[in-house]
Amino acid sequence: MSTLNRRDFLAGAGLAAGALAGLPASAAPSPKPAALKFKLGMVTYNIAAAWDLPTLLDVCRKVGLAAVEFRTTHKHGVEPSLNKEQRRDVRKRCADAGVLISGCGSVCEFHSPLKSIVKKNVETCKEFVELVADIGGRGVKVRPNGLPPGVPEEKTLAQIGKALVLCGKAAADAGVEIQVEVHGRGTAEPSRMKTIMEQCGHPAVGVTWNSNPEDVKDGSVAASFRMLWPWVRNCHINQLYKDTTGEYPYRELFRLLRENGYERFTLIELGKAMPDVDSGTELLRYYKALWTEQCR
Repeated sequence: MSTLNRRDFLAGAGLAAGALAGLPASAAPSPKPAALKFKLGMVTYNIAAAWDLPTLLDVCRKVGLAAVEFRTTHKHGVEPSLNKEQRRDVRKRCADAGVLISGCGSVCEFHSPLKSIVKKNVETCKEFVELVADIGGRGVKVRPNGLPPGVPEEKTLAQIGKALVLCGKAAADAGVEIQVEVHGRGTAEPSRMKTIMEQCGHPAVGVTWNSNPEDVKDGSVAASFRMLWPWVRNCHINQLYKDTTGEYPYRELFRLLRENGYERFTLIELGKAMPDVDSGTELLRYYKALWTEQCR
């Protein structure tokens, strides 16, 4: 085989570039997309609400789900009431099953105008922080749950942010983090969540993207994503298929996560409980196939 010299190589390269330039855009090679770093997991809300821990982990293993977020009050029983030995058992069971613990989904919320209620929720959050640290999880999900009537919006958002500082300090001390779900009437608006995060400003406090209708502006989530991306630490996803509520642009969301180097989880959060484990397993397998396609 003859060896090309430098001049021949450059000439050939020029011809090739010219040929490609003459092709329609659809015929030119597409740039290779960034590698997919995030994985699929699930929140036990609400599809797995009636599954005990062995069943839940078995389903995750069979379907190929990488992680789980244990939502409070569900049958799995992963709660702050567990003693140290029980917490070690949860950690070992998950490790043996090859399922990572994204964290625990509390219902701690900090928007109430009553200081006693806010204080109680902060203390409960600290209990979840200790639990997550003991079981080897990453974060505690908390949430705002609306704007109280008769209270100035800016006061409520500042109050939530300041309460999150207390939670963030406890989380940092325990080596975990606080993941604030974009949630609640009014507080699910991305601009308000941005204000809450700015009022907080603690490095151990971030956001759980929640795939809400409020994210979508003119058919796109790009503007909302850019607004909240500096704080995104987790991601909940719901129905990947079109239904009567319309279609959320998941393909765009997954592309944005990929392009920005997100390397955690997108966690399935389906509101319908599935007591029948076989049916639930099949639904999750179908869901994973849809997710794989929309991540391409």
